[in-house]
Amino acid sequence: MASPGVEAEREALLGDHTSRSREWDIIETQEHYKSRWRSIRILYLTMFLSSVGFSIVIMSIWPYLQKIDQTADARFLGWIIASFSLGQMVASPIFGLWSNYRPRREPLIISIFISVAANCLYAYVHVPASHNKYYMLIARGLVGFGAGNVAVVRSYVAGATSLQERTSSMANTSTCQALGFILGPVFQTCFALIGDKGVTWDVIKLQINMYTAPVLLGAFLGVLNIVLILAAFREHRVDDSGRPCNSINFEAANTDEVQISQGSIDQIAVVSTNVLFFVVLFIFALFETILTPLTMDMYAWTQEQAVLYNGIILAGLGVEAVVVFLGVKLLSKMIGERAVLLGGLLVIWAGFFILLPWGNQFPKIQWKDLHNNSIPNATFGEIIIGLWKSPRDQNELPTGCPIEQAWCLYTPVIHMAQFFTSVVFIGMGYPACNVMSYTLYSKILGPKPQGVYMGWLTASGSGARILGPVFISHVYSYLGPRWAFGLVCGIVLLAIALLGVVYKRLVAFSVRYGGIQESPS
Repeated sequence: MASPGVEAEREALLGDHTSRSREWDIIETQEHYKSRWRSIRILYLTMFLSSVGFSIVIMSIWPYLQKIDQTADARFLGWIIASFSLGQMVASPIFGLWSNYRPRREPLIISIFISVAANCLYAYVHVPASHNKYYMLIARGLVGFGAGNVAVVRSYVAGATSLQERTSSMANTSTCQALGFILGPVFQTCFALIGDKGVTWDVIKLQINMYTAPVLLGAFLGVLNIVLILAAFREHRVDDSGRPCNSINFEAANTDEVQISQGSIDQIAVVSTNVLFFVVLFIFALFETILTPLTMDMYAWTQEQAVLYNGIILAGLGVEAVVVFLGVKLLSKMIGERAVLLGGLLVIWAGFFILLPWGNQFPKIQWKDLHNNSIPNATFGEIIIGLWKSPRDQNELPTGCPIEQAWCLYTPVIHMAQFFTSVVFIGMGYPACNVMSYTLYSKILGPKPQGVYMGWLTASGSGARILGPVFISHVYSYLGPRWAFGLVCGIVLLAIALLGVVYKRLVAFSVRYGGIQESPS
């Protein structure tokens, strides 16, 4: 047993995060420790920027799509938003496999470069004479392909941290990802004041307006990220006890630990956590997708108003999320991660339940320009006199709930008080569930290699972000908010029921097998 002075020296060298094993083959130097955590924090930033690349244009995709291609509808909007996650789902295993055989710097730089190029393409989708919506689809898909580097980030963090550090590091990674999803629209809001027209650089046919400025910012940040990786990122590996090792010894150390570890991972708990994580990402993806069409339909907001106001709303949610992230860390110590996850799901359910339309007040109807004597049914005569405005007689696009959506005629409006209360509830529940899902998942896996399992979780989240926008855009377009949000409430209830069934199984590996400890005593 080492003397107290030696133990104190080791703690000073290794910091609060490092495993304090009393039997050291290699003692990590302070220089190695600082370099290792500098690299990890650079990848925290990479994870954040990857998420920002998804959400920075969420509020403006719909009005921009309407502007560049009049043939696009709400259903195609769902496919455009889902294309990001589809690209990420395809790219994640590719970049993950690449990083197994080559320095991780290579797939990181290439993936970020793809995202930068895709953002530039997005800024030029207005240039082609036709099929503009498909160019936007390709651009968003390539941005998602570049975001496949999250698999590289998670595998690096898992390999560069000890067991004692890993849970906290994985939670920090998910926090950065969640903050990116939530705070991305804040950047969008900053550019809303540029307006729809903005300025045009004729020489290179570049329009800088509220739709393209965010992606140009994203491209600039991507270039800075590449420079940062080239300048400061270093490859580091430690074993589960926190001892530095090279690539060969690292693989051997992991193999030895797997052989001596008693017990196996609870696969039911793993699958259940993947399902719960899928639901959490599914819910927030569809919420971000439907926010702009919903407010434009319910409150007759113009495109500019929808981008500005919804950006401000999501900026407020970002502030709320930071408070929630700080709160759940304290709350989880008192009542546990499982209870926080359950509470978060209940809060999300309440948020969507509040959003269900009721009352006898209806949204303003958006009547399209009529041709060939195609006049609405006589029963709508009085409505036509009061509400119909031909876009030919105005310089602005019509506002309100489109007549093509039949439910606009009989579905009550969602009151402002309902809407804002719902936003607060959903903004409270989502970050809590996101962080607790990652934290529980990491603890369930324990000392086992986590690369493959983290890949499954990434695929689960990507699948949710693919299906969420497609689901909500189709159900909302055909059936309206009552059916859309009612079905979401049902999905959340099923997730709560699943959590109740597996509640006792969602425990840390070291707790399930009491004889196994994360560090030697």
